[in-house]
Amino acid sequence: VVTDKRRPPRAGRFVEEVGFYNPLTKEKILRGERIKYWLSVGAKPSDTVYNLLIKEKIIEGKKIPAHKIAKKEKEGPVPEVPKESAFDKALAGKEEKPKPKTPKNEK
Repeated sequence: VVTDKRRPPRAGRFVEEVGFYNPLTKEKILRGERIKYWLSVGAKPSDTVYNLLIKEKIIEGKKIPAHKIAKKEKEGPVPEVPKESAFDKALAGKEEKPKPKTPKNEK
Protein backbone atom coordinates (compact mmCIF):
# COMPACT_ATOMS: atom_id res chain seq x y z
CA VAL A 1 0.00 0.00 0.00
CA VAL A 2 1.68 3.20 -1.18
CA THR A 3 0.85 6.82 -1.87
CA ASP A 4 1.44 7.94 -5.41
CA LYS A 5 1.19 11.17 -7.36
CA ARG A 6 -1.69 11.37 -9.82
CA ARG A 7 0.51 12.90 -12.49
CA PRO A 8 2.75 10.81 -14.76
CA PRO A 9 5.53 9.72 -15.10
CA ARG A 10 5.41 7.28 -12.24
CA ALA A 11 7.88 4.66 -13.43
CA GLY A 12 7.49 2.66 -10.22
CA ARG A 13 8.23 5.56 -7.88
CA PHE A 14 5.89 6.44 -5.02
CA VAL A 15 5.68 9.16 -2.38
CA GLU A 16 5.44 7.02 0.77
CA GLU A 17 4.88 3.39 1.69
CA VAL A 18 2.06 3.27 4.23
CA GLY A 19 1.47 -0.45 4.43
CA PHE A 20 1.89 -3.94 3.10
CA TYR A 21 -0.62 -6.67 2.19
CA ASN A 22 0.01 -10.18 0.86
CA PRO A 23 -3.29 -11.75 -0.28
CA LEU A 24 -1.83 -15.29 -0.37
CA THR A 25 -0.66 -15.43 3.24
CA LYS A 26 -3.13 -12.77 4.45
CA GLU A 27 -0.18 -10.98 6.07
CA LYS A 28 -0.74 -7.24 6.36
CA ILE A 29 0.95 -4.27 7.95
CA LEU A 30 -0.93 -0.97 7.75
CA ARG A 31 0.27 2.27 9.32
CA GLY A 32 -3.10 3.73 10.30
CA GLU A 33 -1.84 7.18 11.37
CA ARG A 34 -0.07 7.79 8.05
CA ILE A 35 -3.03 6.45 6.07
CA LYS A 36 -5.40 8.81 7.91
CA TYR A 37 -3.00 11.70 7.24
CA TRP A 38 -2.89 11.04 3.49
CA LEU A 39 -6.67 10.65 3.33
CA SER A 40 -7.05 13.98 5.17
CA VAL A 41 -4.91 15.80 2.58
CA GLY A 42 -6.96 14.43 -0.33
CA ALA A 43 -5.45 11.06 -1.23
CA LYS A 44 -7.99 8.70 -2.82
CA PRO A 45 -7.56 4.96 -2.21
CA SER A 46 -8.42 2.41 -4.86
CA ASP A 47 -11.63 0.43 -4.30
CA THR A 48 -9.68 -2.60 -3.06
CA VAL A 49 -7.55 -0.56 -0.64
CA TYR A 50 -10.68 1.30 0.54
CA ASN A 51 -12.34 -2.04 1.38
CA LEU A 52 -9.18 -3.21 3.16
CA LEU A 53 -9.11 -0.02 5.27
CA ILE A 54 -12.76 -0.55 6.26
CA LYS A 55 -12.08 -4.19 7.16
CA GLU A 56 -9.16 -3.13 9.39
CA LYS A 57 -11.35 -0.37 10.91
CA ILE A 58 -8.95 2.40 9.93
CA ILE A 59 -11.83 4.26 8.27
CA GLU A 60 -15.60 3.89 8.49
CA GLY A 61 -18.06 3.42 5.67
CA LYS A 62 -19.63 0.87 3.38
CA LYS A 63 -17.56 -1.42 1.21
CA ILE A 64 -17.38 -0.67 -2.50
CA PRO A 65 -17.76 -3.45 -5.08
CA ALA A 66 -14.17 -3.73 -6.32
CA HIS A 67 -14.90 -5.88 -9.37
CA LYS A 68 -16.65 -4.24 -12.27
CA ILE A 69 -19.79 -5.99 -13.47
CA ALA A 70 -19.93 -6.66 -17.20
CA LYS A 71 -22.46 -4.58 -19.07
CA LYS A 72 -25.44 -6.57 -20.25
CA GLU A 73 -26.48 -6.32 -23.85
CA LYS A 74 -29.39 -4.06 -24.60
CA GLU A 75 -32.55 -5.85 -23.71
CA GLY A 76 -35.30 -5.51 -26.23
CA PRO A 77 -37.29 -7.46 -28.73
CA VAL A 78 -35.24 -10.12 -30.43
CA PRO A 79 -35.52 -9.75 -34.21
CA GLU A 80 -37.41 -12.63 -35.73
CA VAL A 81 -35.46 -14.69 -38.23
CA PRO A 82 -37.60 -15.72 -41.17
CA LYS A 83 -38.12 -19.43 -41.25
CA GLU A 84 -37.07 -19.62 -44.87
CA SER A 85 -34.25 -17.32 -45.88
CA ALA A 86 -33.61 -16.06 -49.39
CA PHE A 87 -30.79 -18.56 -49.75
CA ASP A 88 -33.11 -21.43 -48.88
CA LYS A 89 -35.69 -20.13 -51.36
CA ALA A 90 -33.07 -20.01 -54.11
CA LEU A 91 -32.03 -23.57 -53.36
CA ALA A 92 -35.64 -24.72 -53.31
CA GLY A 93 -36.21 -23.23 -56.78
CA LYS A 94 -33.30 -25.15 -58.21
CA GLU A 95 -33.83 -28.82 -58.06
CA GLU A 96 -30.76 -30.88 -58.55
CA LYS A 97 -30.76 -32.74 -61.79
CA PRO A 98 -28.93 -36.03 -61.65
CA LYS A 99 -25.81 -35.97 -63.81
CA PRO A 100 -25.58 -38.72 -66.34
CA LYS A 101 -22.85 -41.13 -65.44
CA THR A 102 -20.20 -41.60 -68.02
CA PRO A 103 -17.55 -44.24 -67.84
CA LYS A 104 -14.06 -42.93 -67.17
CA ASN A 105 -12.70 -44.40 -70.34
CA GLU A 106 -15.22 -42.62 -72.55
CA LYS A 107 -14.88 -38.98 -73.36
